[in-house]
Amino acid sequence: MVDPIIPPVGGLGPGSQPEDEERLSFLKLPEGIHTFRMPHAPEPEDTVGMEAGKEALRAMQRALAAWRPGDGCVEIALDGLGPKDLGLVNQILGEGEVSALSGAAIQAQESVFAGLWRVLHLDGEGALARDRVEIGPFPESIRRHARAGQRRAVEPLTPGVPLPEGVFNAPALISEIAEHQARWRPGQAPHCINFTLLPHTEADLTFLQDHLGRGDTIVLSRGYGNCRVESSGVRHVWWVRYFNSQDALILNQLEICDLPEVALAAPEDIEASAERLAEVMELYQ
Repeated sequence: MVDPIIPPVGGLGPGSQPEDEERLSFLKLPEGIHTFRMPHAPEPEDTVGMEAGKEALRAMQRALAAWRPGDGCVEIALDGLGPKDLGLVNQILGEGEVSALSGAAIQAQESVFAGLWRVLHLDGEGALARDRVEIGPFPESIRRHARAGQRRAVEPLTPGVPLPEGVFNAPALISEIAEHQARWRPGQAPHCINFTLLPHTEADLTFLQDHLGRGDTIVLSRGYGNCRVESSGVRHVWWVRYFNSQDALILNQLEICDLPEVALAAPEDIEASAERLAEVMELYQ
């Protein structure tokens, strides 16, 4: 019998930082470097009657093989699959190295096949509304949702308003961020500000975070260690933080880009995923 691995969808609510942590309870910070491990595929005789699930997997493999750099995401609906077919899909896809949460509306988990994402869309009550697979570097639905609530530009500081105690470098940083955010265009390299190396106070960071605002999209990656990516309240401005095995912060930086590279599946990984999924599906020819 094939058991689903996607957890039941529960209520997720927006709110302040403490609620943010509660909402992320299903996305544990990874504990080690992820390496590809071929999923355990059931024997063909154990999948009799699961033709819809196998056809969905074949459609995913074809989409992976056809994807080329620059293409948008390909979306495949899984809503119509019965429990056994869905269980087969869940077992084959497994859980990869990147998870994402966008507000209370969307949860995503990369499968063991890089570039193949399981995306759950929730309704206002927190119940599952749509079950999808997206194929591409990063789920387009999350990218769109993250941008929808963000401002288009960094707001300038109000002249003459005194700064909070302990704030020294934040105004200069805000000017730098505003300049690079305004002129950044797709295809350009990211502009990074590394706070681990830059002199600053805790008050500087707090003031900067408050001024930029908080977005509602969080990405957790274990592809390059333990990494947490958070959207700000401004488009193309992301916080990227790396942690060691004791969950101590070892790198804290801000990136101005479409999406930090650590969250993306590389084109060569998507190509490899097409080959690996084809190997799995040879069992069911």
